[in-house]
Formats: sequence, C-alpha cells, structure tokens
Amino acid sequence: MSIPSLPIERIAELIERASSANLLVRHLPTILAAVERSVRVSDLSGVRVEKLLGREEVHVVSERVRGLIQGRRVLVTGAGGSIGSELCRQLRRFHPASLYLLDHDESNLHALHLELAGSGVLDDDDIIVADVRDRARLEQIFAETRPDLVLHAAAHKHLPLLERHPCEGVKTNVQGTQHLVDLAIKYGTARFVLISTDKAADPTSVLGATKRLAEVIVQAAAGGPTAMASVRFGNVLGSRGSLLSVLAGQITNGHAFTVTHPDVTRYFMTIEEAAGLVLEAAILAEYAETFVLDMGEPVGIVDLIHKYAAAVHMPDIRITFTGLRPGEKLVEKVFSDGETRVRTAHPKVWATRATMVPADLGPGLHRLYAAASDNDDERVVELLRELLPDYQPTRRARVIAGVGAPYPDGM
Repeated sequence: MSIPSLPIERIAELIERASSANLLVRHLPTILAAVERSVRVSDLSGVRVEKLLGREEVHVVSERVRGLIQGRRVLVTGAGGSIGSELCRQLRRFHPASLYLLDHDESNLHALHLELAGSGVLDDDDIIVADVRDRARLEQIFAETRPDLVLHAAAHKHLPLLERHPCEGVKTNVQGTQHLVDLAIKYGTARFVLISTDKAADPTSVLGATKRLAEVIVQAAAGGPTAMASVRFGNVLGSRGSLLSVLAGQITNGHAFTVTHPDVTRYFMTIEEAAGLVLEAAILAEYAETFVLDMGEPVGIVDLIHKYAAAVHMPDIRITFTGLRPGEKLVEKVFSDGETRVRTAHPKVWATRATMVPADLGPGLHRLYAAASDNDDERVVELLRELLPDYQPTRRARVIAGVGAPYPDGM
C-alpha cells in the first residue's frame, strides 16, 4: 500500500488490523526522504512507535525562522546530544553566518562535525569543547563569538540518576543556565531559549525541580535587552535512552520490558518536533514565556508497548512492573496547577507566563550553589524546596514485582 496522505489515525487502525491478521508490518521512508537519497533495503524498518501514538506529527517550524537564523551567529550548547544535534541539522538549512557547536563531550562533537561537514579535519573554530559549569570558559567563548542566538540544550536529564546525585543536577541544570543567561545579556545576545521538560510542572523530582528553577532564572531576565524563552518537552522519541530506543532493543533481544506501573502515562513528541519547537519559540519569545507543544492526549506506556510488539510480530512480549521510582509521577502534565496556558501565534504551540519571580532569588541561588559545591545532597534538596514551594519530593515506592532494566525517563 502506498498512500502518503493517509491520516495517522487510519495508519494506526490499519497496523492493528494487520497485526491481528498475523501479518508483519514494515514501512518505507517518505517520498521526500527518497528524493534526498537513494532508498536502501535498511529503510524497510519496523513500524516506528510514533506511528502508533494516534496523532499527526506537528510541523512546527515556520518560514519566519529563516529570517531569525540566516546570516546570524548561533550557539548551541549540548550540541553533541540527541536534541542538540538535531537542532544543528535544522539550523544549517537556514544558512547562519556561524553555527557554534558547544559540548563537553569531544567524541560527540567530532561525530556531529563529521556528519555535518563530511570531514573530520576539525580545522575551524565552530567546534567548541567546553562545560556550561565553567563560567570563565563560557565568558571567553561569548567574548570571541558574540552569538546573536543561544539555544541551551546542555543538561543532566536522567531522572533516577539525579535523584541520587542532586548536587550534579544543580551544577549543570541551574548554575550552568545562570552562567549562560548572564553572559547572553552581557554580550548582547538577541534571543535565548532554554530547553526544559514537562517534569518541571509541579515537580516531584530533582530533574523537574532543577529544570523549573532554570525556567525561573530565565523568567527573572524578562524585560531586558535579550528576549528570553523556555520550552518544555515531553518524552522525546529517538533521543538517547528514550523509550523508543530501549523498547526496540529489548524487544529485539527477547528481553522482558520493564515498566514502573501498569497505569503510567506520558506525553510523547518526535525529535524533529522537539527541535522545531525550540526554533519557533525563539521567534515567539516576548516575555520569557514557557512554550509547550500540543502533544495530544498522554499515552499509556503498556498499551503502546503491546501495539508496537504486535506490529513487529512479537505479541508475546513479557512486561515486568517495578513500581514508581523516587521522583516519578504516575501521570505527567505540561502545565503546573497554578499556571495559565495561553494561545500563541502558532496553532499547535501553547505558552504560560510567570506570575511572580521570587524577590530573594539571588541570595537563595547563592546558598544553593554553595551547597552543591560542598556536595551536600540533603542541603541541596532542602534549598530546592525553599526556592520552589511547588516542589514536592516523593518517597521511594514499594516494588510491585520483579526487577529489571531501568525504565527510560528523561526529557
């Protein structure tokens, strides 16, 4: 069958019907992808999970992005990561004057540069090895590059690891963001976008709390010379350690898939949607808003797993339930209870604006950074609660049954 315009709901229905008839389902790339390069046998891959989510992929990027990017200097932090690298791919299409790739992982940077430039010579100054924790190094970079646009993707993002190491989350997610916001203002950056997570809405985890505090730092800079914004992602399919990659690997190897709870639901978005939302937010930013993509209804993880397994002709997949881990929510939401969502110029993008930034934010942050520098985990969590009254850490839940590989739960 070849019907490129078939609605996503109809595709999902046909996949289920084919699976129930004991048929193996495969898909080919889009016509656009076929035009861009030759179709290979490897393209006949298993059904992608996003095909089973029951909604159309949102094409967020508008033509206005070209005017924002073309001929300007752009800095991407965390450029070697899944989100950062996709941002760089999309940015190159709009011909920036310079595209600076910043990451502390030189291997990721080398691989990305090889992909984008077709050469591993590394003979230009656009590849920058640096850590967002190092303010002096960042100051040197801003003084030399003078970026017009900063897209801040660098982060610690794995929820269970940050529950064990909250000081590291503060050093990167909070203080690193503080460094970049301060320097963007100092060196005349026109626009700054922070990548956050839906876990920042009424946070129950260190990940959510540190990202929410990073949003507050961005909001505190509203009204200045630099247009500020944050974007909240759902779970990004295709990013490293995401559900898609873990699920495919475990099903292929015949392993039981580990889920925290039978009723757990999550919002999902594709990596292309995530990168597009960042670029569109850079245009929409006016009052340090936090932007969220309309991702439809949350998806039940167990239901998604069964659909995917049936579609790849493995209906007898085993699922082990481990119980919610510290900091995890049963159901995610994209806005806090106290936030009001407002429409934007883009029909598929919502926003919320800060109602009030704490007056004592500066002193509170200094105490937090000092505690993190001392590697005092208990004090860091205590100070996060003081700075964020909505932060309600959760206790370790009882294990339901069995133990297995970790359930992926990052940004």
